[in-house]
Amino acid sequence: MNTSSNALRLIHAGALQRVMETCLDLYTRMNPNLKSELKGVGSREGAKRLLSGEHYDVIALADQALFAELLVPDLVENYFIFAADQIVIGYTGFSKGSNEITPDNWIDMLLQSQVRFSHSNHHLDPCGYRALMVWQLAEKFYQRPDLSTEMEAACFPYETYPKSLNLASDLLKGKVDYAFLYSSQAKQLELPYITLPSKINLSNPAYANYYDQAAVSVESKIPGKNIIIHGKPIEFAIGKSRNSHLSEHAQSFIDLLTGPEGDSILEEYGLIPC
Repeated sequence: MNTSSNALRLIHAGALQRVMETCLDLYTRMNPNLKSELKGVGSREGAKRLLSGEHYDVIALADQALFAELLVPDLVENYFIFAADQIVIGYTGFSKGSNEITPDNWIDMLLQSQVRFSHSNHHLDPCGYRALMVWQLAEKFYQRPDLSTEMEAACFPYETYPKSLNLASDLLKGKVDYAFLYSSQAKQLELPYITLPSKINLSNPAYANYYDQAAVSVESKIPGKNIIIHGKPIEFAIGKSRNSHLSEHAQSFIDLLTGPEGDSILEEYGLIPC
């Protein structure tokens, strides 16, 4: 993308890369003189970049709760939930045990000593803390005491992956055998994946109270301090910066993404429009 102080600057969850690229390509074709910049990061990292003083006009995050926690009302006036998803276990044909893993035996397969699996960094990326929540919920759902502790102990170092897209890249390279990803990412990358029960995959609003039992400690906006966040149905959200330099373009882009054309793009890339 072109870089300029007069450019429309957009920061987004790494999982939304193809969605944002496609929407921005469509928008800039309608506005050919508009310069733009697109930055993909883990969503907590993205929110913290705004808190540290970086400027962006449009903010699209993988967890709507980050807006209320970190950005509203000082940096963003309001935001819009536009898509839903679920956590799955992605793998490749070269993953150890890929011919044996099923929705019924995935826990035992992942906990085999020779198998490498991971999640993205939960301090930076919602997909990371959602993976930890899935493990906690699986412990309850399957009645497997200490399962989440076992999974964390066996997990390939998550610090390597600031966003789930980095993890997906290592999965494709064979550096890990299994990865906790969004189903939309697995579909975009044409990866086989294990679908988890809706009571643990964070997809179903009907189980919001059940998801709330899961809790993960993550770094807060105050350096050196952590907060506890609870499980919720996965919802992606988008907002406009209060100090946007190109407010009309920012709003028009949001209207595109949250409108019928945006819905078609979301469906194309495996997300569920809200």
